[in-house]
Amino acid sequence: MPNNAPESPLLPIGELARRSGVPAATLRSWESRHGFPQPIRLEGGHRRYDDQHVDQVVEVARLRRSGVPLEAAISQVRRASVPPPMSFFAELRSAEHGLRPRVLGKRALSALTSAIEDECLAQARRPVLMGAFQHARFYRQSESRWHELNRTSEGTVVFADFEQSQNSVARPREVALPADSPVLREWVLVCDAPGFSACVAGWELPAPPGSPERDRRFETVWTLEPQSVRAASAVGIALLRATDPDQADVIEAALSETVGAASPDLQRATSLFARIVEYSQDTVSGQVRAS
Repeated sequence: MPNNAPESPLLPIGELARRSGVPAATLRSWESRHGFPQPIRLEGGHRRYDDQHVDQVVEVARLRRSGVPLEAAISQVRRASVPPPMSFFAELRSAEHGLRPRVLGKRALSALTSAIEDECLAQARRPVLMGAFQHARFYRQSESRWHELNRTSEGTVVFADFEQSQNSVARPREVALPADSPVLREWVLVCDAPGFSACVAGWELPAPPGSPERDRRFETVWTLEPQSVRAASAVGIALLRATDPDQADVIEAALSETVGAASPDLQRATSLFARIVEYSQDTVSGQVRAS
């Protein structure tokens, strides 16, 4: 049966201003400087807008009132209007986050992940935690530790090739990934909490058949920058939503607090952290330069 529901009429900029509460002159300034909102152009060149434009402008205005800089607010709203990639590594590796990948061996990546887990336990207040383990057997090896992480978390979700998804308040939620999910090649930890954000994502490099476990290598990115960590959380929420939309809504609500850009001190700390990881990796590989 054809859908005879009328489409919402396109709006002139004056009506967009009235509905959003943002003056038309301000909207024109935003478009000129930031390309936002991007209007629908009629044949005569007139700007027109739809309901999605209204929602986006209202959200930018809300973020601005909460103290988020205009450019960051627009970027956040644009990201929210585009479905996140179904890969933690792909999201963090994208040019938007500016993270430089580094190839780490299994031992170095395990140490980095454990350090973030310990810091999350020590510093984070009611964090949202996410982990990707590739295979269920890898998660089972760390299951007791993740039960401890879950005890003080706002929500804990783990992803792997589980036989089926498991939902439980008392333990981490297990999300079974489909066989074609790119996350099945990823080693991921996300800790997203007020005052402390950190994540690491490694994509396992192909290895010759029969290679020993200790020789596994991962192209890895990591960050303490809150907006990048929140983007990784969005990927996890999207993956969770495929099997448990209600819990995805719960975790999304737990992360409703807006995050701002990293401070200069945090940027310097992140740079130092990256250098320490690189030197540690060189030490493990026996490649440290003689002093």
